[in-house]
Amino acid sequence: MEPISTEMAEFETRFRNSMQSKVPMLNKITHYIIKRKGKQMRPMFIFLTAKMLGNINDKSYDAATLVELLHTATLVHDDVVDDANERRGFFSVNALWKNKIAVLVGDYMLSKVLLLSIENKNTAMLEVVARAVREMSEGELLQIEKARKLDITEDIYFEVIRKKTASLIATCTEVGAISVDRLDVSEKMRDFGEAIGIAFQIKDDIFDYGEPGKIGKPTGLDIRERKMTLPLIYVLNNSTPEIKKELINIVKNHNENPKKVKKAIQIVIDNGGIDYSYKKMIEYKEKAMSLIDSIPDSDAKKSLIGLIEYTTTRTK
Repeated sequence: MEPISTEMAEFETRFRNSMQSKVPMLNKITHYIIKRKGKQMRPMFIFLTAKMLGNINDKSYDAATLVELLHTATLVHDDVVDDANERRGFFSVNALWKNKIAVLVGDYMLSKVLLLSIENKNTAMLEVVARAVREMSEGELLQIEKARKLDITEDIYFEVIRKKTASLIATCTEVGAISVDRLDVSEKMRDFGEAIGIAFQIKDDIFDYGEPGKIGKPTGLDIRERKMTLPLIYVLNNSTPEIKKELINIVKNHNENPKKVKKAIQIVIDNGGIDYSYKKMIEYKEKAMSLIDSIPDSDAKKSLIGLIEYTTTRTK
């Protein structure tokens, strides 16, 4: 990310400092987390949005730190909730230090979000970040409630992913605008981030089925975990009663049987679930692009468009 490479390097240092504590165990755990961080897409979205709309400043760094602390806290808590022992190929915090410590580490990070916002008088940003926490929790609970009955409609699916996944990307692009005092476009930038987040999640859903004509075997992981994704929902709501019955039977009763899961994947592909989902993903991607149409061209804007392209065309 050429236009923001200096800012990303500076952010690394600031983020590390924000995690510092007088408790040696906590420092050891946060050091472990930082060393195994992912692509850091969220800070990238914040800095590119800020640079596209104005000049990156201390508030932009604060925004990136707040969002990354929140994101990291939710990942640590998610691993506890999901009883997951791995995160990106490494042991999760709860696998190494047990659930109680993992929950407390997540809580510590959330407290840092509050304290840093108050210390730096970033109340407008705190409001946006707090809204994201609420929405992510609501989305997760709504998904759990509906997954039990396997009765998710497309409307509910979009409500779940808007809250659970897209709200954090929307937060990034909104606080990016707020950090450079562009309140005139902050709401538009929120809508922009939300559209990207939804497209990003649909892409994730499609992955599970393997992509036609591309290398990579379908994993069927979502079916095994009884997750209601868009390709599956589409076929359940737009196929014959026989197909619907067979799919529900596999997801409910045979989700541990590799042969049956493979059959379910094939049913979803054959009945247009992937084609429909791909079309929906492109719709949201184009909606995002149209929202920044009127913003003057710049290297930051070009990179932001590149990031959107990456999230919707990535192959892993």
